[in-house]
Amino acid sequence: MQINIKRLINTAKIPTRQHKGDAGYDLYADIQEPITIKPHTTKFIKTGIAIEIPDGYFGAVFARSGLASNEGLRPANCVGVCDSGYRGEYKVALHNDSVITKTVQSGDKIAQLVVMPYLNVEFNEVDELTDTERGDGGFGSMGR
Repeated sequence: MQINIKRLINTAKIPTRQHKGDAGYDLYADIQEPITIKPHTTKFIKTGIAIEIPDGYFGAVFARSGLASNEGLRPANCVGVCDSGYRGEYKVALHNDSVITKTVQSGDKIAQLVVMPYLNVEFNEVDELTDTERGDGGFGSMGR
């Protein structure tokens, strides 16, 4: 599948993946000056790109596992959803979960993008739902 992408600034990096079979494409910071993120705060980091995701798909912005586990930096909303109709700049709300101030430099890998399909559904309101073995058992209802 080919997806149209536009650099909004000439220094912007096109998303890349480290290995052929990787699902995620690294998103890079494209910022004019370093951005510091104090502990337990969030800053928006620009990527300098806009992407034309095809209808029936969305761009899911996930944490980079090493950045999240080693540095404590992750998308503030855990998973960003970039709808197919969105044509603006991709930005990552990067949250610092650590107790140390972190600095993001232009060109740093800040998140990963996975293009995923979704289903269009219509909700049908009913008075009752069908019974299942689980029923309405929620959080922790399955035991250990």
